[in-house]
Amino acid sequence: MVKYDYEFKRIVVEAYQNGEGGYGILARRFHIPADSTVKKWVKTVERLGFSALNRRKGKQTYSSQFKQDVIHYYLTSGDSYLDVALNYGLPSGDLLQHWHQVFLREGMEGLSPKPKGRPSMTKKKKMKTPKKPLTREQELERENELLRAELAFIKKLRALGMTIPDRLKNETHESSTNSEKSSD
Repeated sequence: MVKYDYEFKRIVVEAYQNGEGGYGILARRFHIPADSTVKKWVKTVERLGFSALNRRKGKQTYSSQFKQDVIHYYLTSGDSYLDVALNYGLPSGDLLQHWHQVFLREGMEGLSPKPKGRPSMTKKKKMKTPKKPLTREQELERENELLRAELAFIKKLRALGMTIPDRLKNETHESSTNSEKSSD
């Protein structure tokens, strides 16, 4: 899409106002691909003045209520997209045409603002499986595993010549001390 500067647009519109040709003739003369572009510029100047030919800085946002009002006016008036856009101060009829198409596809909800940008990361909740109560046999196997690990830890400490914590000394069972005595 070609962007034209303010001065070029002004020259084309003044040529039209001076009667140097119609939309199509001026479009060919100034090498503008579509005569509708010249028509849009002329109508914009007629309604809003030459200052409306300046390109807007930044992006304009419109409320959903404003969009609904413009669509309602378009549907009831029978005016063209460009005429309605100029009445409401929109930059082009293309914007109104887009709103109208969204309205036809999605209804009034489609005209409401949509969240922009990348969605925030949400942590997926892990499914918690309820713990089944252990059977007596499973409890004893679990206790047996813990005792074996504790015994292995105590043996490593003794092999390294380190002192055994009091917590572990008090809990040592006779079977583990008996096996220690018999292995010496």
